[in-house]
Amino acid sequence: MSFNFPPHGTYSLKISNNIIVARLAGSWNKECAQNYAQDFKSTANALSHQSWGHLVYLDDWELGVPEITPIIQELVDWCTHNGLKKSAQIYCQSMTKRYSLDKMIIERCEDFERQIFTEELSAISWLDLSGFTLCQSTESSAPV
Repeated sequence: MSFNFPPHGTYSLKISNNIIVARLAGSWNKECAQNYAQDFKSTANALSHQSWGHLVYLDDWELGVPEITPIIQELVDWCTHNGLKKSAQIYCQSMTKRYSLDKMIIERCEDFERQIFTEELSAISWLDLSGFTLCQSTESSAPV
């Protein structure tokens, strides 16, 4: 028997130049992950004619239920086939968070690469070196 629950967890998405900026928070259930995947694809469609990067803030993300794993794995596969080249994840060192993310998100394949950063400026610089640059007004820790 399958139950549908209200989404638990939050996120925001926005495009800044050729980067999708995401901020994730809370503990995610399957419904939140499904909404995120749908919204992310809709957002990324605006960039699908070019290569793009992803900057994701994960300090406020509190992991998720096991049912989010296949949803995020499918989203990552879709992204890498629709122009995503670099993904910079920002969060304080956490072995639990790292383990959870590693189960869902590949580190590299073909021309895609994911890196983990503890500092926002390092993540932005890494993306910039690969040709993915934020708009000037986006380069801060201010909420999106």
